[in-house]
Amino acid sequence: MRWITARRRRPLFGYAAVLLALVALGSLYAAATGLGSTGNASASSGSSSSQITEGKNLFAVSCASCHGEDAQGSSVAPSLVGAGAAAVDFQVGTGRMPLKETDAEAPRKPPVFTQSQIYAIAAYVASLGGGPAIPSDQDVSTAGASTGLGQSLFNANCAQCHNYSGAGGALTAGKYAPPLTQATSRQIYEAMLTGPEAMPVFNNTTLTPQDKRDIIAYVEQTRSEANPGGFSLGRVGPTTEGLVAWLGGIGALVLAAMWITAKRREERTGEIR
Repeated sequence: MRWITARRRRPLFGYAAVLLALVALGSLYAAATGLGSTGNASASSGSSSSQITEGKNLFAVSCASCHGEDAQGSSVAPSLVGAGAAAVDFQVGTGRMPLKETDAEAPRKPPVFTQSQIYAIAAYVASLGGGPAIPSDQDVSTAGASTGLGQSLFNANCAQCHNYSGAGGALTAGKYAPPLTQATSRQIYEAMLTGPEAMPVFNNTTLTPQDKRDIIAYVEQTRSEANPGGFSLGRVGPTTEGLVAWLGGIGALVLAAMWITAKRREERTGEIR
């Protein structure tokens, strides 16, 4: 006991105690946010060595020229270490990657790889540093989800960029929030989880998994809703509606003025004769 007491009085023991406390707090935070070693293990779970090897070969051919041979990043592309399998599944699955040309925003295109090849690349990237895993079918299932709560969450966190109906909208510096009309439930979940392009990351402490499912349920319900007014005009709000009304009104006035002018010209020509 005296030996332990003597050790406690030394300054190094205090530093060691502080270090252990910080490590413990960091582990608890990582476990709570799902971004620590548990999340890394789940990101690469079920990935065989052959799948990772296949993904590495595909990465070397189609991705390494920008992201580096070891995905460490370069002057034209960010590092993918720690990006996670979900980020790869979203970017490659929506055809945004591999990037064909540098622009302010990577547009959605038909994917270059098959789904099995995408999973292989995702497994390889996950093996480099973990990160968010690809959500399962249960994670993205909207069974029992609340569309009312999803609408409130969407309006508070997403509508400023994606429009209240998910039709998309313009951002600054040539960027834009893409429409959600083609996005699958898994892609919407992955986008919230990884924050692609200008989108912020909504991890499980910001929006819980159930919150994400509620948002997905609202987006899917909005797609299937009928347009009681007739033409939807893209559902981008009163700006488009006002523009159409203004152009239609001006066009009608111009046609009316042309008709009146032509009518009077015919009357004058008849009087002269």
